[in-house]
Amino acid sequence: MPQYSIKDHLYESQLFINRSIAAAIIVTLMLLLLGVRMVYLQVVSHEHYTTLSKDNRVKLQPLPPTRGLIYDRNGVILAQNLPAYSLEITPEKVESLEQTIEQLALILPISEEDRRRFKKLRRQRRRFDSIPIRVRLNDEEVARFAVNQHLFPGVDVKAKLLRDYPLGEHTTHLLGYVGRINQQELQLIDTSNYSGTSHIGKNGVEKTYESLLHGKVGLQQVEVNAKGRTLRVLQEQPPIPGQDLQLSIDIQLQQTALKALGEFNGAVAAIEIETGGVLALVSKPGYDPNLFVEGISSKAYRALQKSPDKPLFNRAIRGQYPPGSTVKPFIGLAGLESSVVHFRQKNYCPGYYQLPGKEHKYRDWKKTGHGVTDMHKAIVQSCDVYYYELARTLGIDRLHGFLSNFGFGSKSGIDLTGESTGLLPSRAWKRRTRRAPWYPGETLIIGIGQGYFLATPLQLAVATATLANGGKRIRPRVVSSIRHGDGSQEELIPIVSQITQNNPLHWQQITQAMTDVVQGPRGTARRIRNKKYRIAGKTGTAQVFSVGQDEEYDEKTVAKRKRDHALFIAFAPAETPKIAVAVIVENGSHGGSVAAPIARKVMDQYLLGESL
Repeated sequence: MPQYSIKDHLYESQLFINRSIAAAIIVTLMLLLLGVRMVYLQVVSHEHYTTLSKDNRVKLQPLPPTRGLIYDRNGVILAQNLPAYSLEITPEKVESLEQTIEQLALILPISEEDRRRFKKLRRQRRRFDSIPIRVRLNDEEVARFAVNQHLFPGVDVKAKLLRDYPLGEHTTHLLGYVGRINQQELQLIDTSNYSGTSHIGKNGVEKTYESLLHGKVGLQQVEVNAKGRTLRVLQEQPPIPGQDLQLSIDIQLQQTALKALGEFNGAVAAIEIETGGVLALVSKPGYDPNLFVEGISSKAYRALQKSPDKPLFNRAIRGQYPPGSTVKPFIGLAGLESSVVHFRQKNYCPGYYQLPGKEHKYRDWKKTGHGVTDMHKAIVQSCDVYYYELARTLGIDRLHGFLSNFGFGSKSGIDLTGESTGLLPSRAWKRRTRRAPWYPGETLIIGIGQGYFLATPLQLAVATATLANGGKRIRPRVVSSIRHGDGSQEELIPIVSQITQNNPLHWQQITQAMTDVVQGPRGTARRIRNKKYRIAGKTGTAQVFSVGQDEEYDEKTVAKRKRDHALFIAFAPAETPKIAVAVIVENGSHGGSVAAPIARKVMDQYLLGESL
């Protein structure tokens, strides 16, 4: 007989009720957790998620400022911005970079140098930044890509302004150039202000005045679709363009000086005496700065680096040369102002000089000597023996102290980077650097601008301008004024110092002697006389290598690169000086016949408007 269990309805009912309560509690807890989460998302994190949501739709794009222009004193443009097309790739939007580049190469010429530059820039940029693979596309290349653009997602042709230097090598060392920002520069600049900007000033005026030329970045808020394409501009804060600069440089004078150097390498510095404005600053040879704007090729850069003529070297402010006899007017003035010699005091020049009790002969450039010589004759005919004696009488301490007043041995303070200090030796300098005492013979050599004594062409021009200005020394400047965006112009105030004159007559005597260097019948630069104005000057020759005691220097047998440097300093008009010029011609041999005519051409251009 089958057995049947009896159901416990009370137990089952209680079990159902317990399960229902448990389920209700679980559901309630879940709803509470969901509610808490919703409160957190909707209330506590509302601002955060609203921003994230908005960022999916709205993007901030930097608007790079337009770089300021650079003009010469007459308004001739020296640095400008020209529109150019570049082919750019955004890595995160491209499936295969290598394949894309290979396919692009079938449409447009892409060199190995282009590829190397692209890879280098890619390492420096983020994946979502666009990187140029080709720059300066012409109209035909732009059209060719436009027809095939649908085949290259993530690749675009972009229009931008590129820096251009219309006068090329004529302004190379003066203006410098702009180039791509490197890793070292990224550590120094305000990256927020350089958003969207890839270039920065590297040398010259472009580097010194970078903060003014660059301007301030702007921002653009745009709405984009799911593919990142811009739909519309929501808000815009326009960039502030860089300020324009007007230089004291006269570009015609610059070109005249460069052309006047002819086949020689060297430097020319010309200064407006009244203001300290640099009228011309030439270093030859130079190079085309436009090659550096978008990145010079490795081959071209190596050629510049390895060239024996050193075109990358700015001779005008970095070249350090023995000043030779061009320092004789300053040393003569030191003797007069120190009361160790009188202007008409006479010494005898037999063609050599010997220290008391010594056999060594310090030779004069003129073998037969100059005979009875006073300071006027010693400057006009450049007598070395007279200056050996004067230097010995003055001593190195007084020489160093007096010459330093004219800027020798220190930077002039010009508004360009990379200026050298030159070298004005002293006892302390020799003890510190050579760990040796100062010898009397070394003082004699300083007296004719040789030995350890070194000066830059700019230092010589500043010293000459100071002498012509009666001891008023003005810090040289290349930039004369800043043009603001509102059309106003800010003139830069020159910084002036004054050398104390013990006797103004001494300065007049030196000036007269320098005038007779050119205007006198026996002057070493008499070949450059001009009937329309009078020039005061001084020739000089700087040895490239030393000649032994019993040897003679024969220019005809010496290799060109070992020939003496030719120097000349001058100011004009002699009575009312307006321009001071310093010329150094490397391996030019003779200051009077090689360097002086170059200075004459520069002064003719400035004073008379006569160009080559």
